[in-house]
Amino acid sequence: MTPLKTTKTPALMIQGTGSDVGKSLMVAGLCRLFNRRGMAVMPFKPQNMSNNAAAVQGGEIGRAQALQARAARVTATVDMNPILLKPQAGGVSQLVVQGRVSSLAPQGVRGQDYGFLKPRLLPAVMESWQRICSAAELVLVEGAGSPAEVNLRAGDLANMGFAEAADLPVVMVGDIDRGGVIASLVGTYQLLPLAERLRIKAYIINRFRGDVRLFDNAIPIIGHHTGWPSVGIVPWFDPAQNLPAEDSLSLLTPRNSHVKDGGRIRIIVPVLPHGANLDDLDPLRAEPRVELILVPSGQPLPSQAELVILTGSKSTLADLASLRAEGWDIDIQSLIRHGTRVLGLCGGYQMLGQGLSDSGGLEGGGAAPGLGLLAVDTILSATKTVRPVKGIAGGVFGQSSVSGYEIHLGQTSGADCARALLPGLSRDYPPSAGAVCDSGLVFGTYLHGIFGDDEFRKEFLRQISPEFTSSLKYELSVEQTLDGLADHLETHLDIAAILRIAGG
Repeated sequence: MTPLKTTKTPALMIQGTGSDVGKSLMVAGLCRLFNRRGMAVMPFKPQNMSNNAAAVQGGEIGRAQALQARAARVTATVDMNPILLKPQAGGVSQLVVQGRVSSLAPQGVRGQDYGFLKPRLLPAVMESWQRICSAAELVLVEGAGSPAEVNLRAGDLANMGFAEAADLPVVMVGDIDRGGVIASLVGTYQLLPLAERLRIKAYIINRFRGDVRLFDNAIPIIGHHTGWPSVGIVPWFDPAQNLPAEDSLSLLTPRNSHVKDGGRIRIIVPVLPHGANLDDLDPLRAEPRVELILVPSGQPLPSQAELVILTGSKSTLADLASLRAEGWDIDIQSLIRHGTRVLGLCGGYQMLGQGLSDSGGLEGGGAAPGLGLLAVDTILSATKTVRPVKGIAGGVFGQSSVSGYEIHLGQTSGADCARALLPGLSRDYPPSAGAVCDSGLVFGTYLHGIFGDDEFRKEFLRQISPEFTSSLKYELSVEQTLDGLADHLETHLDIAAILRIAGG
């Protein structure tokens, strides 16, 4: 692939020896670091695969890129993640190009078919790249997975294919916490052709626990086999768990299923195969007086709780079938009989209704009765709603401010919509306002991100447990964590060397 000389803007691509080695947070931390130095820095990820998406100006992007934009203190745009693949049931992924579902594959794309589509997507990627570069003094690019997946190299948009097209230097990240980091770095080198080896200018060892001096003898070994210098060994940064995770897999690690001593409110979340936007749970997880329990497949729901949350879903009918197969529908009915409340968010809201229809095959097709807990019905339609939402919650939540975003297919209507969960939003954002059953125990909304608002979250939890109190300032804690991450990287990385690589 011939490099496209699009700009002279200094830029650097952070690639990794595998998935979940810390690329996303490395870019976020560096974005905040360089922003604090007064640089106009922008994040970019040419291709992402995630069901955690954010609604931004013009459409949707991966949640990780929205966090990186926040770290850089710039407005997130669809150009920061021009290709987003959102996995659905049956091996199909929804293809989002520059924020919108692509007309090239309106009903989704399978892996092999996507390989044929990639050359047709490169122009859109490079168009977004040029716009990002024109607005920045430095661009930090995140790869996806690993460049050592050489079986996927043809038409690659995620790693070396894009690095070649944009003529970018690369810094490789290896995760020592998972073990075998020397082999992963050397193995990556061995699998790459010479031209791609030469693009890699240095490497970073991430998530080191213990005495970093124990790695001193490894550096010359890696250098001997690859010729790459180290630009730092980054110790484990525990506060990173306070930041939104890149994908659902990361969100479901044990650190998110913790139980806190003295928890006053127990919240149960059934983990469904195609769960989406699970970062909705992060502010609840951060509350010291909330016990958040994520229940995996094969386990019954606990018999006592104050609240059950059904999260968003990228394949609502398939996840509804999975919920029934687990017997969780019976568990939920039992919990409601004992006074437990149930909240459905987006896809979870759709599941709570009387019925759900996907006659157009947008998420695999079909129809099914819902859980019958709300007097509403949902019909999936080709028009996808993607927008930010902001207003006053109203109703039992009073004048609490509430903000979030909608990303969903389908329209929901029925008798229980007359009792909106967020009546203050009813006029301007009727789908987001949701519905409440006549007993008041079951409710739903299309609105993601509502628990990030401190005022609303506290009032919501007080409705669950009147004695609930909290001093958590969630958004402030995210900002403090980003600053702490920047400090951490500045201490342990050779930032001058990284800037030289980006400028060279």
